[in-house]
Amino acid sequence: MSDGPVAGTFRSDVPGASSGAFPAATRKRLTGWARTSPSVADVVAPMTRDQVAAALQRRTERGVIARGLGRSYGDPAQNSGGLVLDMTALNRVLDADLETGVITVEAGISLDRLIELFVPFGFFVPVTPGTRQVTVGGAIGADVHGKNHHADGSFCDHVLAFDLLLADGTVRTVSPDGEPDLFWATVGGMGLTGIVLSAVIRMKPIETSLVSVDTDRTRDLDEIMALMAETDEKYTYTVAWLDCLAKGRNLGRSVLTCGEFARLEDLPAKKRAKPLQFKGGSLATVPDIMPGRLPNKFTMGLFNEMWYRKAPKHKVGQLQGITGFFHPLDGVQEWNRAYGKTGFLQYQFIVPFGHEDALRTIVETISAAGAPSSLTVLKRFGPGNRGFLSFPKPGWTLTLDFPTNTPGLAGLLTRLDEIVLSNDGRMYLAKDSRMDPADMPRMYPRLEEFRTVRAKVDPDGVFVSDQARRLGLA
Repeated sequence: MSDGPVAGTFRSDVPGASSGAFPAATRKRLTGWARTSPSVADVVAPMTRDQVAAALQRRTERGVIARGLGRSYGDPAQNSGGLVLDMTALNRVLDADLETGVITVEAGISLDRLIELFVPFGFFVPVTPGTRQVTVGGAIGADVHGKNHHADGSFCDHVLAFDLLLADGTVRTVSPDGEPDLFWATVGGMGLTGIVLSAVIRMKPIETSLVSVDTDRTRDLDEIMALMAETDEKYTYTVAWLDCLAKGRNLGRSVLTCGEFARLEDLPAKKRAKPLQFKGGSLATVPDIMPGRLPNKFTMGLFNEMWYRKAPKHKVGQLQGITGFFHPLDGVQEWNRAYGKTGFLQYQFIVPFGHEDALRTIVETISAAGAPSSLTVLKRFGPGNRGFLSFPKPGWTLTLDFPTNTPGLAGLLTRLDEIVLSNDGRMYLAKDSRMDPADMPRMYPRLEEFRTVRAKVDPDGVFVSDQARRLGLA
């Protein structure tokens, strides 16, 4: 398996594509963030739009897929035996209106960079997942969501337009009003309609870079669900950490954190001089030598007990920075290495409101199995958008991280799948690495509409990924 330049992989008869300035292809072994299901592809890192278009023409019969920072947990940014375009060099800000917060950026720019650039001017990204190490193109392809979905929707609800490179080499400017079918097929479409080159985004105005956070520790699942239902209209950002190993009367005990960006008047006097100061970066890096059995039922049980006990029963108005509130794991680089070489599996599902018994059954099933999830997060979603494959819809979403060597994990997840499906739920494609393709139409009833649009703009199936092949999306 070589990591060097690959000769003869691409077509050489493309006019202008064989320039010495064109980046060489490198054969690489790729995985998602969970470090499972590796595959080998030829990776090219174009520097310009023209190089993206030239690389597209150089594809082989195995097709092409775009890749950002590799934070999808499964295989949607892999293309075994084919071409993968690393888009992270296309990372410029093309235009910014500091009055309205409307910006135009290249697709390879990260949310981290947007926060770094625009928070000092009083603007935050409209939606952020649990990491800011995500490109704009990836955020569109997965239609990422965050702690504010109940209030502000998902990322693409704030995207006004994007330039999309199609399979035939043409570029279209696509918006919800102009070519809405293509827009909503691309939103959450995991890169299978084309390559997003740039996007116009409406940022969120803020007065300070600090978040005023209220924390509550709840005794069980009933209490946390009731409290979260009360917070929807009170807070923009809400999330609960849940102890998935707790049993009996403590089943589902949780810590709820709710927040709003602090106003200038909320800050102590000494912080008002620099209210929009932001410092990113990380404090440490996990070495790639961790034993695969470190996260287990015993260690996670100890951690969960400590984490629950250290949380205050009730605290209001605590000021936290952006990293501490939105992206605590970004404080540690390569944290996925903590699971060792075997990696982990992230499982995220949603069940609609009115199906709370299903959520309870799932939590009971995980607790009874003693399956250790190192991070279990419960959120509430508001109305979904028109994205054919967009994940959110009104309901409860639970995210769990299981080490792949968890005893009985495959059978456990199959049981969870059945509960989710029988309760009109679905799993998140950006987290998936094991979904049964037969379940896709039940989870995503607009799948055929997506396929119809995709067939029109990519009739030869040029844009393809390991996930697309596995699930029959391509």
